[in-house]
Amino acid sequence: MLTIFLHLGNFQPAEVGNFQPAQTGEFSTGTDIRPIHHQLEHRADAHVLIAFLAYCLQVTLKNRLMIHASGLTPAAVLEKMATIQIVEVWIPMIDGRWLMLPRYTQPEKDVQAMLNKLAITLPCQPPPRIKSSQILPPSTKSAAEPPVLW
Repeated sequence: MLTIFLHLGNFQPAEVGNFQPAQTGEFSTGTDIRPIHHQLEHRADAHVLIAFLAYCLQVTLKNRLMIHASGLTPAAVLEKMATIQIVEVWIPMIDGRWLMLPRYTQPEKDVQAMLNKLAITLPCQPPPRIKSSQILPPSTKSAAEPPVLW
C-alpha cells in the first residue's frame, strides 16, 4: 500500500486505500485522492507525481481566480479553455517534403474576455516546419499512396 505524506496544517499521513473518491471532479480537500492500482512501483510513483502536479496547477488556478475573478470556478475556466484546440495542417510540397503548420484556434469572444480578466495571454502561433518525405502525416498509411487532400 502506498503512503502519501501531505503537509497541510494538522493533516496526518494516510494510506491511499482509505481515501474516498472525489465526486466533483476537483480536489476540495487534501484527502479526495482516488486509489491507484499499478503493479510496478515506478508507475505508482509516476501516477502520484502527475496527480500532485495536476493538484498544484488546480490550486494555482483557484488562487488566481480568487484574485482576478472571484465568481469563476476552476472547472468553469477549464471547460471554457477546452474550446481552444490545436490542429496540424500538412501540405505536400512538389519535392516530396511536407509543410506542417501547427495552429491553435482563436478563442471565442467570451473565452478571450475570460483570459483578459485573468491576465493570461496565449503564445504566438508556432512557426511552420518542413518535414522530410520519410515522415508522413498521421492520416496517411504509406509513401506509395498519395494523401487524400479533399
